[in-house]
Amino acid sequence: MPGMVVYAGQNDPAWSMSRLWRSAPAERSRPAPGPKPGLSLEVIVAAAIDVADRDGLVGLSMKAVGQRLGRTAMALYTYVPGKNELIDLMHDAVHAELPDDYDLGAGWRAATTTWARQLLAFHLRHPWTLQVSYARPVLGPYEQNVVETLTRILRESGLPARTIRRVSGVLLHFVRGTAQTIAEARLAAAETGTSDQEWWSARSAQLAAVAPDFATRFPALTWLASQEQAEGATRPADAAGGSAVDGAGAPVVDGVDPQVGAGAPVVDGVDPQVGAGAPVVDGVDPQVGAADDSAIDARPYLEHETAEMFATGLAVLLDGIEVTIGRSE
Repeated sequence: MPGMVVYAGQNDPAWSMSRLWRSAPAERSRPAPGPKPGLSLEVIVAAAIDVADRDGLVGLSMKAVGQRLGRTAMALYTYVPGKNELIDLMHDAVHAELPDDYDLGAGWRAATTTWARQLLAFHLRHPWTLQVSYARPVLGPYEQNVVETLTRILRESGLPARTIRRVSGVLLHFVRGTAQTIAEARLAAAETGTSDQEWWSARSAQLAAVAPDFATRFPALTWLASQEQAEGATRPADAAGGSAVDGAGAPVVDGVDPQVGAGAPVVDGVDPQVGAGAPVVDGVDPQVGAADDSAIDARPYLEHETAEMFATGLAVLLDGIEVTIGRSE
């Protein structure tokens, strides 16, 4: 997945737009054993989503989708011209699983928080969606509904339309960037063949050797690390004896292997390929606020840290919106 960017709309716009705006999203039912199912555009799109969820867009091909359906690649071309068109349809169809009806009884801030958490969980269930560039949106109904839903929520804030548009963009980029970092963290060990512990240990040792004056050259970073320790803040690396930079300025990234116990990521409390249930990000169910320490400990360090940054950053963004509202009143 890393490094691959796909631009939507690389096809005949008349064909793609007419199919994108058909009345029903693709059903996500998996091919059942027995006689071959009848082909349709919806069946093909659903199978392609399953392939991408498992293998990413790198592993997506007309042949792979055909094999999943027990058909040849050529059999699919009657329904869809090629992979580019298929990706557009997949990207829009998979967004149909996102909710579009939020209870505004607790106010716009609570609804925005839930919207952001659910969008983050969605991208982590389907990390291939992050490879479809935001620079060229698919412009399908379910993709548009994500922004429509956020706009409807933010209207409750009373902000002017121009500000709502800009805030919506900030929130979309914030969630997408967070999801991108977590998705990359999950793939890093498998893609490179090196665990997080091995990678950090090797490089921190070299950094200590080549930059003995680290604390002098980077006093703000050194202050940050020492201040966090003084405040009692702990991170996965801290718990085992050191943060990125210890009080003496020597880089220390030791600790337990963050890959221990790592398996299928828990993002909705269930198999990430299924995605049912209330979103759970960083082991915390937003509906109840209960932390699942085993889910947190099984994750790469960067994933845990990014989830913490997401929670803090989202709160700061929403605080900023409230300040803006106060100024406009």
